Amino acid sequence: MYTVTKDIHFCYGHRLVNHKGKCRNLHGHNATAVIKLESDVLDDMGMVVDFSDIGDYVKSWINEQIDHKMLMFKDDPFLPAVQLADEPVFIMDCNPTAENIARLIFDYVEQGGFPVVEVALHETDSALASYRKG
Repeated sequence: MYTVTKDIHFCYGHRLVNHKGKCRNLHGHNATAVIKLESDVLDDMGMVVDFSDIGDYVKSWINEQIDHKMLMFKDDPFLPAVQLADEPVFIMDCNPTAENIARLIFDYVEQGGFPVVEVALHETDSALASYRKG
């Protein structure tokens, strides 16, 4: 089995609805998405995937959709205020936890036809959450 990993750096803000700690407040992170791809065979170039192909695909989506935006749960009572302030927002169907953001990126990479097996999200230098299909 061959494995390649591509890191994508971006910034986002969020808050976690019904969180009992300080994450219930609006705050931001400098994140790194770690995208892991695997294959039993290599392409004609001897690669699982060209690093620039996966990097360009994911970076363009992240830059357009979630980089420097507030990621907010669609039922967050603060959402209307953030929208009224004309802040850039990406609305999610679930709480924007690191786990759910990793899943969001995983689903996008999978839809692109890449052999993704896991996406991990470093929310901070010491906090990592990941998603992979079970």
